[in-house]
Amino acid sequence: MFLFLADLLTELFSGFNAFTYITLRAVMGALTALVMSFVLGPIVIRRLINRQIGQTIRADGPESHLPKAGTPTMGGALILLAIVFSTVLWADLESRYIMVVLLVTVAFGIIGWVDDYRKLVLQDPEGLAARWKFLAQSAVGLIAAFSLYGIASAPAETALLIPYFKDLAIPLGGTYVIFTYLVIVGTSNAVNLTDGLDGLAVMPSVLVSGALGIFSYAAGNVIFADYLGIPYIEGAGEIMVFCAALSGAGLGFLWFNTYPAQVFMGDIGALALGAALGTVAVIVRQELILFIMGGLFVIETVSVILQVASFKLTGKRVFRMAPLHHHYELKGWAEPKVIVRFWIITVILVLVGLASLKIR
Repeated sequence: MFLFLADLLTELFSGFNAFTYITLRAVMGALTALVMSFVLGPIVIRRLINRQIGQTIRADGPESHLPKAGTPTMGGALILLAIVFSTVLWADLESRYIMVVLLVTVAFGIIGWVDDYRKLVLQDPEGLAARWKFLAQSAVGLIAAFSLYGIASAPAETALLIPYFKDLAIPLGGTYVIFTYLVIVGTSNAVNLTDGLDGLAVMPSVLVSGALGIFSYAAGNVIFADYLGIPYIEGAGEIMVFCAALSGAGLGFLWFNTYPAQVFMGDIGALALGAALGTVAVIVRQELILFIMGGLFVIETVSVILQVASFKLTGKRVFRMAPLHHHYELKGWAEPKVIVRFWIITVILVLVGLASLKIR
């Protein structure tokens, strides 16, 4: 929106031309989302408290979580609002990618909202039935996959880039649709599984989003893409504005979500953030790098799979409790220690992922 105004205002004052640069709009997007979160955070929390929309705690979970019962949740609506408003304000809405990633993020947020609403407002312990949730996620994921496949204008946009190897990419052809669907839906659920401690899922999402923003800027710049040996994706640079908005919104929400949390984001936030990261990774052809940088999400998901499989096959549990963060809590680690150490692991993994820009 502001990009359109900047083009008009530049005719009156050349200084407005600065706002046509992606980097400046990305900075402004992050600041806008951050300030929105700070300003609206207390309002959202008060409304959730007034409506008695509070978190329910698993009876078989760590005892340290029992005092959290009743903490306002569904705060992910604040993240969504900040992301959408900031992106619409600062991004180029004519971009073929911006609208796709925005719609996917909002759609998964709606799915999470329905699940949270049924659990917390209608007091339905099951929430949105798993089969219906998966069906809704699959529908959105497939629509996004077909859309991205349809707007692809070059073979590189549908090839699987192998990181750390120069000019090594595997053409996916029609399997691109299935692969994209798996990345979006899988990442969405992985972030949701990780969202079990105060700030545990938000900060890694911020870090990974920031790194993907760097990848998008490089991929969308023909000179940088050629220099770094990555595929040039026309228009991908605009995604940096969205990534910046996500990072700003996430940091703003973390102000209220950090230990001890004043509000939880719920499925409305976790499902949306995961889907957004997956969609961005697909657009910039960095799905395998997302697997590395989002290693925390992968490990948490694998821990659940191993726990369920082991218990069904042998009757024994691999971990004291799954997802993995609960295992360490039951081993005696204080919640802040688990959170910060998992954040540190994510920082390391993000740096390893970013190194792929030069190590080839």
